[in-house]
Amino acid sequence: MPDFLLLALVAGIGIALIAAPLGAFIVWQRLAYFGDTLAHASLLGVAFGLLLTVNIQLAIMLCSLFIAVLLVFWQHQKQLPNDTLLGILSHSTLALGLVLVSVFDSGRIDLSAYLLGDLLSTDVNDVITIYILLIIVALTIWRYWHALLSMIVNEPLAIVEGIPVKKMRFLFICLLALTIAMAIKMVGVLLITALLIIPAAAARYLSSSPEKMVLWAGVFGCLSVMGGLYSSLLWDTPAGPSIVVCSSLLFLLSLSRSSFPSS
Repeated sequence: MPDFLLLALVAGIGIALIAAPLGAFIVWQRLAYFGDTLAHASLLGVAFGLLLTVNIQLAIMLCSLFIAVLLVFWQHQKQLPNDTLLGILSHSTLALGLVLVSVFDSGRIDLSAYLLGDLLSTDVNDVITIYILLIIVALTIWRYWHALLSMIVNEPLAIVEGIPVKKMRFLFICLLALTIAMAIKMVGVLLITALLIIPAAAARYLSSSPEKMVLWAGVFGCLSVMGGLYSSLLWDTPAGPSIVVCSSLLFLLSLSRSSFPSS
């Protein structure tokens, strides 16, 4: 196996494992549009990285965290429904990012790599960063698993039990923002939310408990990465979209299995 393909595979599996628990929480809390907003807003990080001549990956992370904090505070406003607010912010930041990149970019970056992903250009530093993030996310989810589940199942009861719901929500959003910022290179701004929610949605049909759903989401995510990279190598298709297509096929298989249960 060529070195670049091996690095892409290892990085992709790492992102899939990170996305498994976060994607499950997104599905449970119906936060798919929230993830889209963070992904689209991350393109502003690319623009600011070019404008300020700083590391673009660092700029994406900082911008994603800033937008995440902003969304947490704006969720409590009463003037607009949350989905309307998210829709406005999502498309406004995407458009602004595209405009700024077109103004400040002088051929320094490949914009399509950020929109659709460029997993095959992954290097050793990317892999190290991804697995550091994997450890952070895994330890955090393990430490606060009960609190996060309680918040989802019955938020008022969780508050009565003394669980700091606002802090848990803020922590989850920050983990989600960091993951999206890291995964942009793999499947791009336009498709990262799909990698988060599709394996988790597919896992829902095969799971009898939250823990099993996270496990199956990780399995489906890893299979999607392997299948997407294989099809990319075989038919010379873009790696990021190929991964999402494989993930969608696994979802359809899971859905068909649930539609025709064994007697």
